[in-house]
Amino acid sequence: MIRIAIIEDEKPAARKLERLLGLFADLELVATINSVEEGIEWFSENQHPDLIFSDIVLGDGLSFDIFEKVPTKSFIIYTTAFDQYTLKAFKLNSIDYLLKPIMEEDLKNAIEKYKSFLPTASPPNSHEIKDLIKSDKQQLSRILVKIGYNLKIVQTDEVSCFFSENKIVYLQTKERTFPTDFTLDELQEVLDEKKFFRVNRQFILNSDYIKNIHTSPYYKVELHFQPEEEITVSRDRVKDFKDWLSR
Repeated sequence: MIRIAIIEDEKPAARKLERLLGLFADLELVATINSVEEGIEWFSENQHPDLIFSDIVLGDGLSFDIFEKVPTKSFIIYTTAFDQYTLKAFKLNSIDYLLKPIMEEDLKNAIEKYKSFLPTASPPNSHEIKDLIKSDKQQLSRILVKIGYNLKIVQTDEVSCFFSENKIVYLQTKERTFPTDFTLDELQEVLDEKKFFRVNRQFILNSDYIKNIHTSPYYKVELHFQPEEEITVSRDRVKDFKDWLSR
């Protein structure tokens, strides 16, 4: 039997996942955990399961906090409504990343992927993780940002550019600028490369919002919505930028 645990703070979602997992005869549910605090306590005191199905955004934090406090060798399949945590998920023993609402077929495929790593019973190595990210990663389609004590979902289609300033990466929309939890390097890995291009060390642009491109004496881009700072294309990126525009 494959011993599994569920980390989920929404009771209806937990019950649905329990019901779906009950369709697999070789799975045994050993725990359903509802918070970061409960997770740290449970994983500190109990034998870790073979496989964990974990939501990411919990009422008292992120489930990543559990495994940073109590390292685990269990495989993890993350289940969440937010797809902005893909990179961090794959750094923490994740073998798959399912967006809610979870479909039975997607769940079946994720379990089959877990079984493909058996009988080694060890987390995938860095090369395997990189291959998984390249072949299976979800492209970032929406981002969760904070506005004071509130949260807002921003669709990446609404973002004209991402830019770094004072070691913080911001996104720009028609509405305003929002801080994010990403680095530009991380964003390059998960954004749709057909729409987004990094023109220099500070800016990633969305082609849908390019208003004008000046080519002399250097390449300068104007966006429909952009911060005050001038956006220039690095000399070593000009050829790639032109190729990207012509795709």
